[in-house]
Amino acid sequence: MEAKELRAKDAAALAKELQDLQKAHFSLRMQKATQQLNNTAQIRAVRRDIARARTVLGQKAAGK
Repeated sequence: MEAKELRAKDAAALAKELQDLQKAHFSLRMQKATQQLNNTAQIRAVRRDIARARTVLGQKAAGK
């Protein structure tokens, strides 16, 4: 997910997206712990998407 896609969303949609990403991250961590995850790069990609969503949410809160 790109930052410009996130900037197009309002704060409520961003919060929902962040919550969904955090659930996906938890699920991937559990799959890794139980040795069911084949592509471990997904964890890194989801973590970065979470960071992007938090950054854009913070920018919107600051009024940028």
